[in-house]
Amino acid sequence: EHEDTSLLLQPLLEGQNYGAAAADGTQCPSVSVSRNNPAKRDCLVVAVLCFGNLINFIDWFIVPGILLDIQKYFGLSDGKTGLLQTVFTLCYMLAAPIFGYLGDRYNRKIILGAGIFFWSGVTLGSSFITESQYRIFVLSRGLVGIGSASYSTIAPTIIADLFEEGKRTTVLSIFYIFIPVGSGCGYMLAAGMARSTGDWHWAFRVTPCMGGLALLLLILLVPHRIQRKTAAHRALSISGTIQRADEKPDVHRTATTTWCQDVGSLAKNCSFVCSSLGLTAMAFVTGALGMWMPLFLYRAQVFQGIVPPCLQESCGSSNSLIFGGITIGTGILGIIAGAEATRRLRKINTKADPLICATSMFISALCLYIALMVAQMNILSTFIFIAFGELFLSVNWVVVTDILLYVVTPRRQSTAIALQILVSHLLGDAGSPYLIGVISNALQAKQSPSLQWSFRSMQYSFIICALAGVFGGGFFLLTSFYIEEDRKEAQR
Repeated sequence: EHEDTSLLLQPLLEGQNYGAAAADGTQCPSVSVSRNNPAKRDCLVVAVLCFGNLINFIDWFIVPGILLDIQKYFGLSDGKTGLLQTVFTLCYMLAAPIFGYLGDRYNRKIILGAGIFFWSGVTLGSSFITESQYRIFVLSRGLVGIGSASYSTIAPTIIADLFEEGKRTTVLSIFYIFIPVGSGCGYMLAAGMARSTGDWHWAFRVTPCMGGLALLLLILLVPHRIQRKTAAHRALSISGTIQRADEKPDVHRTATTTWCQDVGSLAKNCSFVCSSLGLTAMAFVTGALGMWMPLFLYRAQVFQGIVPPCLQESCGSSNSLIFGGITIGTGILGIIAGAEATRRLRKINTKADPLICATSMFISALCLYIALMVAQMNILSTFIFIAFGELFLSVNWVVVTDILLYVVTPRRQSTAIALQILVSHLLGDAGSPYLIGVISNALQAKQSPSLQWSFRSMQYSFIICALAGVFGGGFFLLTSFYIEEDRKEAQR
């Protein structure tokens, strides 16, 4: 028996063919949805998932967008400041395997809706925290991370079930474009609200309203049942005895295959392991850049005498706005470039995906190192090289996910994504913001306090990110040695 990882959907019940749009190449028309038009329904489902992903990453990067204000408000050192994002990411990654397990066995729409409701409510509540409640603020960021994990784990598997392999890459590209767009909007929203209101708390009162809208759209437009595709399901569909997976569990699977066995199988998949380690290096770099770069740019400007030190309560630095714009622009360009590069190069090289990822990581590490070195002399050059570094990092987002989806069998994809989230965040961006802050504190402790050494300490701390980028490129090169064999294995 063979299991086809192109993930073609078969008819479910009475014409509810959720995957027909992908199979026949039908485009998404801008007309009202109909039960008899699965192409329109699929497009609306993707639109709702993309909107949710946008809000997810806006919430993720609100804190880095107003980091200087938060640091002054609570009177935090660099180490305690970095702890905010570390707690968020730790809770996110620890919750991911749980949602992966649930997503493989229970109704995914209900899980997504509960996650959106939970993180929106917690975000709203955190906007009323006072300066004496720093620990509660840290706790609130951790709870938001739990809600975000439900979305990031399950939403890509729904897209995988709606579209075949060729079209799936394009749709995933659209979905993952909202990672940099949401991240950039998070910086810009936070900085804009803090500047316009004079109170950074207002930055946490916008996304809950957007989350409520996303929840409403999820309830109205996303089907309650979305069939998972496996060879067994297709065989049953042909014989007319198919049961919807979200409605009735696969008894044979639950009786013979445990979650631990799934993990053991994934651990033997060299392509999955190596690409996940490459993604971990990416996460390490992006986590550190996302948390500290606006503050680093501010300190570089103070070091050069471009701006005076911030002494008032609301600093109103423009670096978050600029960095947010760079994140949006380079993210969109990078994801589109990555998808197009894989589409073209796959035709001539079956190892194109990991080789693209490796090349992008090496170039990104070089650009980041140059940006750090020129920051003390020319802030414009720093912005330019940071932009190129982010551009080449963004190339890999869709490609890494697509690698997972074709080297892992469909029945283990939610678990695989959850494990990848766990590993990449545990060893990546869960620790990198805090590590950068701790190294910066240690370096500052060796010198008398000064604006110059405040900048230097963070500059030297960031060099570890360039080294992580080089290691990431090496792991993707290793992936290229195994990817052909693992892909064939997943197709059986």
